[in-house]
Amino acid sequence: MTVREIRLFGDPVLKSPCDLVTDFGIKTQTLISDLIDTTKEPGRAGVAAPQIGVSLRAFSYNVAGKVGYLINPHNLVLSGDPFLTEEGCLSVPGHWHLTTRYPEASLTGQLLDESEVTISGNGLLAQALQHEYDHLDGLLYLDRLNAEQRKEAMKLLRQSDWFMR
Repeated sequence: MTVREIRLFGDPVLKSPCDLVTDFGIKTQTLISDLIDTTKEPGRAGVAAPQIGVSLRAFSYNVAGKVGYLINPHNLVLSGDPFLTEEGCLSVPGHWHLTTRYPEASLTGQLLDESEVTISGNGLLAQALQHEYDHLDGLLYLDRLNAEQRKEAMKLLRQSDWFMR
């Protein structure tokens, strides 16, 4: 359908918890199509609905050639020893920070036919599942940094040419 513009840090939709999807009709079908098209752009592992300005609980992912989506994800299960990994975000372009993530993750959610599915992954897919799920709760990876890291990240962010002043 359409590659949508990514909302940037400072946009209120990124900091607001999303609503459940209750209507699985054409609007939701279009949303999922747009999320997938937007995620298929080079260098993207996932896009959550609020990143394209829609405050609904849905996201798409594209990791190692595996493209998919989840609607109303819940029951995030994390396993393995948490570790620090470089993480960035399309809504915070040009910035990468060490973020604590788990090496394995699974999420249960719905597909467009309203059936329930569980997606499990490790490595980058696990990181993408955690990252996109956070977006649906109004969290950015910056929120997971400790106070000192966040202060430094915000200082760097304010110097970005795209930062809302």
